[in-house]
Amino acid sequence: MDEIKYRPIGVIHSPYRKIEGIPIQAASAKGIDGTVEVFPEYAEGLKDLDAFSHIILIYHFHLSKRFKLMIKPYMDDKLRGVFATRAPSRPNSIGISIVHLIGIEKNVLHVRDIDIMNGTPLLDIKPYVPEFDMRKVEKTGWLERNVHKLPTSKDDGRFAK
Repeated sequence: MDEIKYRPIGVIHSPYRKIEGIPIQAASAKGIDGTVEVFPEYAEGLKDLDAFSHIILIYHFHLSKRFKLMIKPYMDDKLRGVFATRAPSRPNSIGISIVHLIGIEKNVLHVRDIDIMNGTPLLDIKPYVPEFDMRKVEKTGWLERNVHKLPTSKDDGRFAK
């Protein structure tokens, strides 16, 4: 298979200057503001985005180092398959976060509930549409017993080493 290459369309700005202490999901980053700077050559693509209250940011985990197929996730003490986690160290270091879109000024998006490291390369933006994106789920795997840890779980830097 041919190699796939992506080029950043912008950069994400947040108050997080070091990995340790970052919330591990946007759901635990309530009230944290940031901005998303879309490069000028892509700014026209922001037309009509302001009609959505939430957006999906797709980005590159640029500080993740090597990946392992078996990892110890933040909210558990057992080794798990990387694809059964949301860990940043992955074969393709792609992250997603759903954030609240507060407003747009030219090529800068003002967002809230951000859980992303400052300076993270932005790959894409999609509108969040509950009718498209929400599903009734029957099970959530090993996280069923651990999701209660989310409000207190923070990045400890383990995947940037």
